[in-house]
Amino acid sequence: MKIIVTSIFVEDQDKALEFYTGTLGFVKKHDEPAGEFRWITLVSPDEQEGTELLLEPNNNPIAKEYQEKLFMQGIPVTMFGVSDIESEYRRLLDQGVKFTIEPTKMGQATLAVFDDTCGNLIQIVEDD
Repeated sequence: MKIIVTSIFVEDQDKALEFYTGTLGFVKKHDEPAGEFRWITLVSPDEQEGTELLLEPNNNPIAKEYQEKLFMQGIPVTMFGVSDIESEYRRLLDQGVKFTIEPTKMGQATLAVFDDTCGNLIQIVEDD
């Protein structure tokens, strides 16, 4: 058994698609109609057959509350790995990304947390 798709709730699928592809650099794999919304998945450019990230609309009140409460408490909804957190941090800062936690050493890893502009905090981590 392996993880093939994981989802993240977003306030606006178009805005999320632009941020996750244009700013973060993910690659769109699927963009299909799904009722009033779309089935939009992204993959890492280095692992295009790897785990897909689904940009899930937060139109369900439970999903919206979950998303809002995690954000208010400063809890990231997911974690992405990077090979060089300092250069990724600077690259994202240059693109206007707002960080809530700058690169910080935590045990064997260095992490940082940013606002994805779509209702979520995202953690990036570099294993040392």
